[in-house]
Amino acid sequence: MSASQTTTDHGKIRDWVKARNGRPARVKGAKKGGILRIDFGKPEETLEEISWEEFFRIFDENDLAFLYQEKTESGDTSRFTKFVNRQ
Repeated sequence: MSASQTTTDHGKIRDWVKARNGRPARVKGAKKGGILRIDFGKPEETLEEISWEEFFRIFDENDLAFLYQEKTESGDTSRFTKFVNRQ
């Protein structure tokens, strides 16, 4: 697997997601603000799209960081993401 990076920079996260045709989302029915996800392609039924403002409010309130990968090992554009605790 190609190297991953971590950021809390809102602009960098938004640009990375938009470059891959993704949208900010959360799991439907999740408690306490929601479980964040990035929805790519056709909208998933288990997710609800949210605004970037709502996304980053939840992101910051939960002290999350965005773990992501620019390229796959083969050099293709990666859509790998994970939300991790800041530390």
